[in-house]
Amino acid sequence: MKILIRLPNWLGDVVMSTSFVTAVKQLYPDAQIDVIIKQELKGIAALIPGISNIYPFSKQEFKGLRGVYRFGKTLRNKQYDIYFNLPPSLSSAMMAFGTRAKKRVGFGNEGGFLLLTKACKRPNNVHRVREYIALLEQFTGKPIPSEPVKLVAHALVNDPKQLLVNINSEASSRRMPVDKGIALLNLLLSTFADVSIGMIGSPKDAEHVNTILTGVTDKDRIVNHTGQTNLSNLASLMAGKAALLTVDSGPAHLANSVGLPVVVLFGAGNEHNTEPFNLDDMTVIRAGELNCEPCVRNTCKLYGIPKCMQLLNETKIIEALSKYLNHA
Repeated sequence: MKILIRLPNWLGDVVMSTSFVTAVKQLYPDAQIDVIIKQELKGIAALIPGISNIYPFSKQEFKGLRGVYRFGKTLRNKQYDIYFNLPPSLSSAMMAFGTRAKKRVGFGNEGGFLLLTKACKRPNNVHRVREYIALLEQFTGKPIPSEPVKLVAHALVNDPKQLLVNINSEASSRRMPVDKGIALLNLLLSTFADVSIGMIGSPKDAEHVNTILTGVTDKDRIVNHTGQTNLSNLASLMAGKAALLTVDSGPAHLANSVGLPVVVLFGAGNEHNTEPFNLDDMTVIRAGELNCEPCVRNTCKLYGIPKCMQLLNETKIIEALSKYLNHA
């Protein structure tokens, strides 16, 4: 049997989909499992255990509905038995249709049900991992347990005295405000005297990170990895560190999947749907002082700068990290 899985379009969602991939492997132990993934995330697909072939998809090269259909058509000769479509979009369903896989399974959103052989109902208000598993449950007609999310990464360098910090997010409502970031970094450096801090982020995060670093007093103990790693190297970097302090973002899930302790600062996002899935060595901190929390908006309409992030309790953050850093 040959199975093709269209993975989600965001880093965190791809990590959360690894539980689905594991479940598929357990249901079909002798099947060949291949994946389609957005070009920018292909390095992560290589870290998912049990994948045979990876097909990167470029939205720039294959534009619009015609483009995704044409991409799907390039895989038609592979003759897939089952195509699992995880993104709940019409374009991804069109891609599935292009492959002419015998069974095309996905959520029937945006009219995609017309292109699928099995259109499933997307569940409301469940964790993203369970959302993907629900697709498999509706297809098989039986309950499916949620396995831990997992990526396989080997440490580049073991440095148990370095705390990684991510203050960046695609959504400005989840990004650490500059003044809060400066105060937090200075507090971390003064509290954990023997620990260094490694800043992480993509190249487009560099300006935000550098702005915050201008206000930090002990810069000699900060290593700025921002824009210096691809996704697979970032996973390997995480595998050898003490812990990650992060806002709600893809790196939170990446760290969680490679076994790095994670402390996640939530503001606009809803942790009940998108917190890192593996609960061991994972702590969620929310201010919880505003009636608008969580708003799940990408921008803060009320305050401009996300006040829910500014109100985060720094004492709680220090306490959560102490179990990983006081013995570093």
